[in-house]
Amino acid sequence: MDAPRHIVCPHCRALNRVPVSRPAAEARCGACHAQLFAGQPTEVDAAGFSRHVAANDIPVLVDVWAPWCGPCRSMAPQFARAAASLEPGMRLLKLNADTAPEIVGPLGVQGIPALLLFRNGQVVARTAGAMDASRIVAWATGAAGTPA
Repeated sequence: MDAPRHIVCPHCRALNRVPVSRPAAEARCGACHAQLFAGQPTEVDAAGFSRHVAANDIPVLVDVWAPWCGPCRSMAPQFARAAASLEPGMRLLKLNADTAPEIVGPLGVQGIPALLLFRNGQVVARTAGAMDASRIVAWATGAAGTPA
């Protein structure tokens, strides 16, 4: 039997063990039975952010945004389109900078929209500024070292 990947449920935050040999796109949460991947970003608060970053075995791409930010609002649908290409190999999260300053400050985010890529709980790449879906996918896969 192959080693499982640990995947946090975007709905209930339960930690699931998904065998590498099983298609992750078909996996469901053992606790709430929802799909683990729906091809769309997950809105998180500070606790949800911490849970996903610390417990997922797959890379986690975080869009730090704010509702008053014009470039953030224009990038939101592009980030959603990118999720369709990047999941299930990567978890995509949206973190509102206004409601989670205790997370954003220590991460050193100085401009939004900002993308931060985490692997094993650590930031491995970051960039700022609005991008279209194809640039988000190219940047994230290149930074993570994974195919799109």
